[in-house]
Amino acid sequence: MSASADLLKELRIDRNRAPEPSGRRRLLVIGLALLFLVPLIVMGWMLFGRNAGAKVQTATVTAIGGGNGAGASVLDATGYVVARRMATVSAKITGKVREVMIEEGQRVEEGQVMATLDPIDANAQRELTAAQLGAAQSDTQRVQAQLKEAEVNATRLSSLVKQQLVSKSQYDQAVASRDSLRAQLLTAQRNVKVASDSLRISDLGVDNTIVRAPFSGVVTAKAAQPGEIVSPLSAGGGFTRTGIGTIVDMDSLEIEVDVGESFIGRVQPKMPVEAVLNAYPDWKIPAEVIAIIPTADRGKATVKVRIAIKTRDARIVPDMGVRVSFLEAAKPDQPKQTKPSAMIPANALAQRDGKDVAFVVNDDKVAQTELSLGRKLGEDREVTAGLSGGETVVLDPPDSLKDGSRVRVETGDADSSK
Repeated sequence: MSASADLLKELRIDRNRAPEPSGRRRLLVIGLALLFLVPLIVMGWMLFGRNAGAKVQTATVTAIGGGNGAGASVLDATGYVVARRMATVSAKITGKVREVMIEEGQRVEEGQVMATLDPIDANAQRELTAAQLGAAQSDTQRVQAQLKEAEVNATRLSSLVKQQLVSKSQYDQAVASRDSLRAQLLTAQRNVKVASDSLRISDLGVDNTIVRAPFSGVVTAKAAQPGEIVSPLSAGGGFTRTGIGTIVDMDSLEIEVDVGESFIGRVQPKMPVEAVLNAYPDWKIPAEVIAIIPTADRGKATVKVRIAIKTRDARIVPDMGVRVSFLEAAKPDQPKQTKPSAMIPANALAQRDGKDVAFVVNDDKVAQTELSLGRKLGEDREVTAGLSGGETVVLDPPDSLKDGSRVRVETGDADSSK
């Protein structure tokens, strides 16, 4: 009886029981779950998986050498671009600046007006000297008139003395007066010349209120403003300026480097040189040794070498840092070097399986590159094969870094500090 009751209970419908979800509703629930889970998975990968690589510092590979027809470098040195013709232009007199006609970066030609000083004092002095010249000329004319009368009187008395119509003392007095006027005329004529010379000097004083460029060049500094006092005798103290501005003859630019005493024997006049500006590391400038200054710096144990720049370019400006390589003359039977070498910091090198390698950064991964090394260049190392200028390499690569490893480049890397 109990078995039959149990069977009847199983057939009974429970009105309060929740209906089982159909297949369509089950798919809808799964789709909504995926719709929310996929973005979360992608975001998690971007935040954690993408930046899971090692944090590294990088440096840019610098191209050096090149096919300039010369041989290998026998010596490397650093120095600066200097101008052999540079001048701080000042007025010859002390005065107040009335107008300044130059700006930094402006090109000026020889004789061009750079500034003017207040000419009131100079003009007043010139007017006074001109008046003195006029007075001297008037005095000369007066003496000339008196002398003319005295000469006529002496001539007339000479005839009368012969006829014994006047006394000889009267004639002697007339001759003395004539000679005195002749001396006065000579003095007056000399006074005219002195006044004329004084006027010419006063004209120079007026001209000295105009400051002109001594040679053609480019203005690199503007030192004075209207209303300021300038003086060539001032040492720059107080409110007195010593100059109007500085101009540089860009055609006189050259390179000066300090070479150690122990290596100066490798340098010879007319020796070919290859220069690389720190501002443009991929630009190789042909140059040539001008002279070796025949004196040494006792404190630094160096000798100064002057180098001529064979290329004139607006990018070359004074005081730029430059790295030079002194090259040996190319031998006739040697082919010209066509492929430039590169230079990387020494701490970018690593050893893998007994080979010198570097890790080149491409996007967020590194590629292990085998290198052929050349000379030591201070804290850098020459790479003759394996790298080219402009590539980015990892500094101080850890032992765990391998080919294809993912990395994160620090924003304040070594590449930005150079």
